[in-house]
Amino acid sequence: MSEASSSETKPQRQGIQSIEVGTRLLRALAASPRSMMLRDVALAAGMPAAKARRYLVSFMRMGLVEQDANTGRYGLGEFSLELGLASLARLDPVRFAGPVLDDLCEQIGATVALAMWGNHGATCVRWVEAGGAVTVTLRTGVVLPLTTSASGLAFAAFYRSPYLKRMLDAEVQAVAAAGGKSPTEVMSALTVQLDDIRRHGIARASGSMTPGINGCSAPVFGHTGRMVAAVTSLGIIGSFDIDWDSPIAVGTKEAAATLSRRLGYGSREDEAGEDPQPIASGQQ
Repeated sequence: MSEASSSETKPQRQGIQSIEVGTRLLRALAASPRSMMLRDVALAAGMPAAKARRYLVSFMRMGLVEQDANTGRYGLGEFSLELGLASLARLDPVRFAGPVLDDLCEQIGATVALAMWGNHGATCVRWVEAGGAVTVTLRTGVVLPLTTSASGLAFAAFYRSPYLKRMLDAEVQAVAAAGGKSPTEVMSALTVQLDDIRRHGIARASGSMTPGINGCSAPVFGHTGRMVAAVTSLGIIGSFDIDWDSPIAVGTKEAAATLSRRLGYGSREDEAGEDPQPIASGQQ
């Protein structure tokens, strides 16, 4: 063997083969929508049933696998759930959002951003500028209003928090005072707007926060089914179409859905299937 080829060959790290073999059983159980008979899990893992049973007994002692005493079927155990949830809890929306925002920016040719809920409300934590002759910038750390920005409206419609409700009530009071309207009138109109946002899955704002700027924002959900962030797109009115079914709106929703999947959304069917409720005056 030549010196060059020898230097290019990287030795594999030594491991425990029996653990690697046994993991095939765990993968088979994880891939199945329901518990499995011994013969089926063994077949899926590609090993004899007698051998599979020995592994399963050890996994049962560790809490990775459990067996139904009535049916004899095997399924993932409590410790497997703990491992999965611990892994999901460590997923960082900001880190995972990077490639998603880059792809969206390239796709629609506009400034895109990620907003998360902070101590003072919906806060821009990351943004990508499209470049070009005319661009829209968004400063990291800026807090976005709940009633006049696309990001804020997305949180108002999908995020669950008593603190958000208090902030929203205060903002409604301020908007009512500035516009010479009653808070009830403003909240009534806002509730209709939030219903539209939830029905279409995306929030829109046209010149309401910054004159001449359109925005649309879609919610990002984590593995528990709760909103954790918002993907937002911004552009100049006249060249930035925010109709419900426009390519920009659809692309923004798809980007938010992609990020949601990467954060584990849908991994817990009981919670992922819930419909988030809008926060309105008088709701907790």
